[in-house]
Amino acid sequence: MIISPSLLAANAANYSSEIKDIEDAGAEYLHVDVMDGHFVPNLSFGPNILEGIRKISDIYLDVHLMLENPMKFIEPFTKAGADSITVHAESKGSLKKMYEKCRDLDIEFGIAVRPQTDLSAIAEHLPYADILLIMGVNPGFGGQKFLPETIARIRKAVELREVLKAHYHISVDGGINAETAAQTVMAGADILVAGSFVFGSSDRKVAIGQLLNI
Repeated sequence: MIISPSLLAANAANYSSEIKDIEDAGAEYLHVDVMDGHFVPNLSFGPNILEGIRKISDIYLDVHLMLENPMKFIEPFTKAGADSITVHAESKGSLKKMYEKCRDLDIEFGIAVRPQTDLSAIAEHLPYADILLIMGVNPGFGGQKFLPETIARIRKAVELREVLKAHYHISVDGGINAETAAQTVMAGADILVAGSFVFGSSDRKVAIGQLLNI
């Protein structure tokens, strides 16, 4: 099980100590939500923030592009230090070309899907994905309540992985806490993206430990 705390929930005044705290607590990934104010109604981090983080940490940077046109930002975020780039199936551009761009840059490639997107509709693209990011909430804001239908979608992702002989990790983002994490892990999740549950805790080691021990 991989824990990927979401930077969106961290204290922006002190990223250095926040990131060190989660690393010491056992987090392997840091999830970075990049939003353009168009694909989702919010704005967040640019490549400069990622570059600053890379200078202070070797943690795996799990970059989630919630952008209308993600292709033009793959290279800037990779140069800034991303280890993986996940783009939305619903965004503009060819998923195959974005995958090829990531491979040319020698980073992992992920596909994210909104709660309303049928996984079967993107099945042709799944064999070349390293990560399938299933949103447990509608993307754009942290702190939302987990959508219960996400569990069935995780099970579907497991089924498709077997049928397609694919290799992707199943990541779940949104509304993750001790209770929903247990449900997602039982359904087949490999990566838990947790924002408020981790960064909102007074003891990040206890919070991450709860997720790791499920």
